Amino acid sequence: MGKVSKNARVAQRAANAGSGKDFVKVVQSIKNPETGRYSYKELMIHKDKVKEFFAANK
Repeated sequence: MGKVSKNARVAQRAANAGSGKDFVKVVQSIKNPETGRYSYKELMIHKDKVKEFFAANK
């Protein structure tokens, strides 16, 4: 496998703009008020909306 030029990689990144690399997995702990146990909620969220997710779910 040969080297790929830097410019080719930038063009390829732009072509894959809607790919899965724009998403991140977030894990939020939720405490049960009755038992005191924690459960975990896992979601795949777009990386630009992570702060909004945690701000809304405090």
